[in-house]
Order: sequence, then structure tokens, then C-alpha cells
Amino acid sequence: MDARQLEYFVTIVDEGGFHRAAERLHVAQPSLSQAVRTLERDVGVALFHRLGRRAVLTEAGRAMLEPARQVLRDLDTTRATVESVKGLHTGRVQVAVLPSQSVEPLTAMIGRFHEVNPGVLVAVQPAFTAPEAADMVRGGRSELGLIGAAEDFALPGLRAHLVERQRFVVVTGPDGPWEPARATVGRAELAGQRVITSPQGNRMRHVVDEIIAQGVDLRIVVETAHREAILPLVLRGAGLAVLTEGWAEFARGSGARVFDLDPAAELRISLIHRPAPLSPAAQRFLDSALRR
Repeated sequence: MDARQLEYFVTIVDEGGFHRAAERLHVAQPSLSQAVRTLERDVGVALFHRLGRRAVLTEAGRAMLEPARQVLRDLDTTRATVESVKGLHTGRVQVAVLPSQSVEPLTAMIGRFHEVNPGVLVAVQPAFTAPEAADMVRGGRSELGLIGAAEDFALPGLRAHLVERQRFVVVTGPDGPWEPARATVGRAELAGQRVITSPQGNRMRHVVDEIIAQGVDLRIVVETAHREAILPLVLRGAGLAVLTEGWAEFARGSGARVFDLDPAAELRISLIHRPAPLSPAAQRFLDSALRR
């Protein structure tokens, strides 16, 4: 078993089959298939069910996936650590990020990081929910994760560093029902309003469902996993939205009205990673974010 075989194995899983994996790796498909057959002989068990062009993991393959990712990550970390002796002029850090956190605080984090480390590539990987981002980090697909979750969100097998807390705000169009001079809007005042929100499974939707459960007649009219579509829908008058305050500056700049929600609800924003040593680039990114 060698690193090349493990890289081939992981890429087949990520690409969903041998053909696309061969294209991504720039190798001939017969060479890729032969390398995997050799790996299967080494471990003494089949790792894939071959279903036409599709490759589905066997039980043994599923058991091998996370350790294989960890080995490849450790090799990358070792290589990067040696190269960093010459100075961190290049490198790559992967960050799995939820949509709202990609607006803020991620943009500010990258700006501060690149002031000192301009040659390091920050690869932003999308995740729609905190559990999905945690799985990406836990499984080795991303070295860091930036998530927003409730206070009691569990992260088994990961370390979490609190970055900040963001309140939720009510965002309306320029002709919304409340005067822009107001600072707050009470939850009961949302009665009769139409709301645009995300599907269930994240803190933003939980706040909306909580308000409805309190007896407020707030009607969900649009449900979208594409959070970048929420503000344009608000500006077009489809309804209001309950968003994190990371959207507030952008929303006001777009002409929307923004109000604090009363009683308040908060989102805990954290950077997460596995207990294993981070690559020099990821460690610098983490240190830079936590020095804020």
C-alpha cells in the first residue's frame, strides 16, 4: 500500500467513479483500475462494487475511507511543515464554510490572513449545514470548518474555537412595514408577515420555526437552500427574512431595512478542526482568526 494508491482510492470516491477520477488525476483509466486492484490485493478485500461506470464502496471500503484521508492529510502536513522552514510563501488551506458565514466573518478573516500570507491559497468549500461541515472536516475533505450553530451543538471528535457571536436581525425591503429609524422589531410584530427562509437543519430556520411555535402568524412563502437568493427576494418584495447580522451591512448597502430581533437570538460562530496537527498554512489561518 502506498500514497499513490490511497490518493486514487479517495479520488474515485469523491468523483463517484473510475472514469471521472482518471480525468481528474490525469491518468489512463486502465492504469487507475490496475492500481486499485493491486490495493485490493494488498488489503485482501474488495473496496468497490463495480456497477457499470459507477463505483460504490463496500463495507470494507467505507471503513478504509476516513483513515485513507487522514494518511494523505498527514503526508501533506509533513511536506508543508518542511517547506515552511523556508518561510510560508506558498501553500493551501481548505475551509468548509456555511453560506452565511462565507459573507461574514470569512471575508474579514481572509483579508487579515492575506495581509501577512499573500501567497497562500484559501480554498473555500461549501457546506449547507453545520453537521455537513463537521463531517467534511472529520472525514478529511477539509482541514478547517467555519460554522454557525446553537450553543449546544455537539462536535464529537473535533476541536472548536469560538470566533464570535452574531445576533439575528429582521431584514425587509425598502418599503417594509416598519420605519427605518426603528432599532428593533418584536417577535409578535411579525404576525401577518411573509418570510423567506432556508430549509430545516440550520440555526436560521430554527429561529423562524421558534417564532411560529410561539403563536406568531408568520407565513413561510419561499424556502431556499441558496441563501444568496434570500436578500434579492426580500428586495423584490417577496417577503422579509430573519438573517444573521453578518448580512446587515450588505443588506443596508443594497437598500434593505435592518432591525434587531427582540427578544434576541444568537448564533455561535466557531472554527473547527480535527485534533491532529494542522498544516502550517491552516495553523496560521486559525491563529490569525483567533487574534481578532
